[in-house]
Amino acid sequence: MASGGTKELERPMSFKSPVWEHFGFPVKYDDERKRLVDKTVTVCRHCGTRKPYDTGNTSSIAAHLNRHHPGVSLIGVKTKASQQPLIAVAFKQPLVAQSDQANAITKAISVFIGADMRPYSIVQNEGFKHMLKALEPRYNIPSRTHFREKIVPDLYEQEKRKIVDELSRAPSVALTTDGWMSRVTESYVMITAHFITAEWEMRSPVLQTCPLYESHTSTHLAQVLTQAVEEWKMKRPSTNIPVTTDNAKNQINAVNEAGLGPQIGCFAHVVNLASQKGISVNRMDRLLGRIRKVVSYFHRSTTAANVLKTKQEMLKLPTHKLIHDVPTRWNSTYDMLERYLEQQAAIYSALTNKTLKKIVKDIITLSDDDVRVAEEVLQVLKPLKTVTSLLSTESSPSVSMIMPLKTRILQSMAPSVEDSIITRDVKIAFREDLQPRYTSPPTLQDYLCRSTALDPWFKSLSHMDPSLRQRTYSDLTIEIVSSLGTEDCDEGQAAEPTGANLDSSSPPQKKSAMAELFGETIASKDNKTPADIIKEEVASYLLAASGFTVDGDPPTWWKSNECKYRHIAKMARCYLAVPGSSVPSKRVFSTAGNIVTATRSTLSPDNVDILVFLKKDLKL
Repeated sequence: MASGGTKELERPMSFKSPVWEHFGFPVKYDDERKRLVDKTVTVCRHCGTRKPYDTGNTSSIAAHLNRHHPGVSLIGVKTKASQQPLIAVAFKQPLVAQSDQANAITKAISVFIGADMRPYSIVQNEGFKHMLKALEPRYNIPSRTHFREKIVPDLYEQEKRKIVDELSRAPSVALTTDGWMSRVTESYVMITAHFITAEWEMRSPVLQTCPLYESHTSTHLAQVLTQAVEEWKMKRPSTNIPVTTDNAKNQINAVNEAGLGPQIGCFAHVVNLASQKGISVNRMDRLLGRIRKVVSYFHRSTTAANVLKTKQEMLKLPTHKLIHDVPTRWNSTYDMLERYLEQQAAIYSALTNKTLKKIVKDIITLSDDDVRVAEEVLQVLKPLKTVTSLLSTESSPSVSMIMPLKTRILQSMAPSVEDSIITRDVKIAFREDLQPRYTSPPTLQDYLCRSTALDPWFKSLSHMDPSLRQRTYSDLTIEIVSSLGTEDCDEGQAAEPTGANLDSSSPPQKKSAMAELFGETIASKDNKTPADIIKEEVASYLLAASGFTVDGDPPTWWKSNECKYRHIAKMARCYLAVPGSSVPSKRVFSTAGNIVTATRSTLSPDNVDILVFLKKDLKL
């Protein structure tokens, strides 16, 4: 630093004159922290005197040194042979805050925070700063406030515009919604959108995780839904937005008050309710109570858990831990029962061990009859477990699956003469709860039947009686005709090439004698109405072999067959995008739980919304 107040001077690297050991060019920084070197002026390093500089002329600089600094010798002074130390110094200069490299690193950190659901405080952690210093020592990390208020919200807005653009191009959009309360007693409602792109790709972006500060009335929930539809520009003229929710009354009324619909009850939730009714019959409930007591004992006693593990190894059983069920999730009851039967030999051996036998109290193992009943009930509930697992996938559960799955489950729950009393009671309780589901209002049942007809898995509608099957395809034909319109149908008819119009530039052919005599009559028969065109297409779709495997994907099938049934395909793109379960929303709540925890309770609800959105929708 010069005594004259100049903060930074640059020595010309390529200039060999010894005067540059005592003079340098002044350096300044603009508002964007860009480094500027003024090479029209030189500054004395001893006194700060400024001298005009002409390229290559150092005589005035040398005269200044001789006159004002006679003690400075310019004889025998050599420039440094190696400039390596100066290069090293240059690399230690901090990156300019708005440089391309600094911006790229900052954006990468924001993507890391959003995609991995990290708290903003991570940018202040010593380990994180150490890692960045090793990767790029010249980079200065912005503060957590800067990331929370500027960087991550900007990334959110950028990704949000992409989702809004995708939604605007989708012919039809469906929604799922559900409620949740965090560990810090903040209530949220989740809304996810579902649609099929022009390339037949299923998309399920999260739209918002909205905090609810008021009572969860249907009116308030309806306002949340309406605002989401407007904010994300999902409204289509003369088109409803199907909404899949659980079976809570306030959710059902909210969809109706918002003018959306149809409202579709989550089939996974329906199966859960019916299963709880089935496994709550008296004898089954007592049996599960004894199993819970055994499982709880091995969960709370480390000694018992260690003995159980020893017995598992001795009996060559899987060293699985016992599962305790959750009352609101019937699947966990199934898992608990299945695991207990798997480990019953090890459990019995452990409970009769001398180490535990002295301290075990009120633990009753299952009798042979109890084990037989448990095995029977497990077989009864197995189809329900399969159905629930199927509906828990995010890409494929469509409303088209609801009616076939309901029929198949009811068939599996039909009592038989071989059933024990408890098995028969479980089946009857389950059937009584499931039978009336999705029958009211009648328009909902018709909607579900039409969606099933558009699924190549179930297009034969073999689970329906013939009259309902015929009515379903008739209603579907009418809906396609009314939605596509006469003009579109005429275009579809004209778009199909025939041998006579493959080359439109060829001159018209001369009519034959047959055409002269009967042409008008034949032509009148070929003038099909839009309804006739759609009927033929629907009939062709119904009768054609699908070539569809059980493991196939309906959107993939439609992508391959869209050109054959293009009018039906447009309708299928709308129906098959509607989820048959609100599981997508429920799954996001497990993601939200990662950030709304005790260590991250300083996050505002808006920050939760942003981070959940980026976690689910950010494409890396």
